[in-house]
Amino acid sequence: MSPLAHIVALPVRAYRLLFSPWVGHGCRFQPTCSAYALEALEKHGAFKGAYLTIKRIGRCHPLGGDGYDPVPDKDTD
Repeated sequence: MSPLAHIVALPVRAYRLLFSPWVGHGCRFQPTCSAYALEALEKHGAFKGAYLTIKRIGRCHPLGGDGYDPVPDKDTD
């Protein structure tokens, strides 16, 4: 993971540590959005990983989908 991606991942790691235990486990997707964010940042770097994470969070609403939604591989961008 690039140094910038590590910095962008800090709020995600803080969320997982501080808020996730209180929010509950009602995730619509697998992997969860926070796990998706960390994997996207690791695979794609700070900018593309953040973009993919924002898109994923945008799909997480009552009329959105559910189920298995993996991070795309780098070669399928």
